Amino acid sequence: MEELLIRPGTAADLPAIAALQASVPEAADWPVEDYLTYHLDLAVRGGVLAGFLVTRRLTDDEAEILNLAVAPSARRQGVASQLLAAAFARWPGDWFLEVREFNARAQACYEKVGFFIAGRRPNYYSVTNANSREGGIVMVRRKC
Repeated sequence: MEELLIRPGTAADLPAIAALQASVPEAADWPVEDYLTYHLDLAVRGGVLAGFLVTRRLTDDEAEILNLAVAPSARRQGVASQLLAAAFARWPGDWFLEVREFNARAQACYEKVGFFIAGRRPNYYSVTNANSREGGIVMVRRKC
């Protein structure tokens, strides 16, 4: 298997990011152009986008994960862990995120890298193609 390259995303990457995001219904469905206003990291293997991570710095000691998506074909290969490790190394401190209440796979991934459940947000997410809402789980990773 080829090595995974973590690199900053650019405007030229937006079509690939949009395609990946569309293939991952659990990911936030934001306009991909908005990601360029935040810190955008890509995981690329063999020239193919395997995943992306969108983060932002809140204060000198706090940062937030806005969106993380891994291509279905690249799951369980350490893509999310490597994207997160690069972000944690860049911005040491406390990290925050919200994840869909029923996305147990993502919650387990975040717990594996040190996050814990800090709260709940009822009806936080809208459900695509439905007139309902889904709860959100607030997770925190304290500075190591």
